[in-house]
Amino acid sequence: MYSRSSEPVHFERDCPAVMVPQGDSVTLPAGSYGYVTQALGGSYTVFVEGNLFRIAGKDGDAIGKEPPPGLELPENAGDEDVEKLVWEQLRTCFDPEIPFNIVDLGLIYEVDIKHLDDGQREVDVKMTLTAPGCGMGEILVDDVRSKLEMIPTVAQADVDLVFDPPWGRHMMSEAARLETGML
Repeated sequence: MYSRSSEPVHFERDCPAVMVPQGDSVTLPAGSYGYVTQALGGSYTVFVEGNLFRIAGKDGDAIGKEPPPGLELPENAGDEDVEKLVWEQLRTCFDPEIPFNIVDLGLIYEVDIKHLDDGQREVDVKMTLTAPGCGMGEILVDDVRSKLEMIPTVAQADVDLVFDPPWGRHMMSEAARLETGML
């Protein structure tokens, strides 16, 4: 949430955003002022007029931020290289309200990389949410999908939102449990 250490920002242009935690898409108008409360994984959570909004990294220029760099794989990258980059990308997906990536939160249940006929790859992910009614669920799913599809050789990512087994704090990494006081 907003604090005295939050970075002030001015919107240089109209900017698409997602209201947190409702998940509603809105446009924040040029000239608006706000505060960055979280800048993790290439996206920004901003506090504007009493509300939280998530700004995608590709729209960071609206608040004076550089877009995230493109991804690269070595030539003739093998499945191990791609899988490593898949997990790195998953660790750049954050809940806008919680400063932990979805891997450390224990939200990723399964990752499967398949080869397609044209030499490209498909990545299938099974993930969950900390609460089934989370308004940001589809936003997180879209974030996972778009970040995985940024990986060279990944033609598509299918993200399946599941709730069995139900998420529990025991699924969090030890570091995330320690940081949140859930040990």
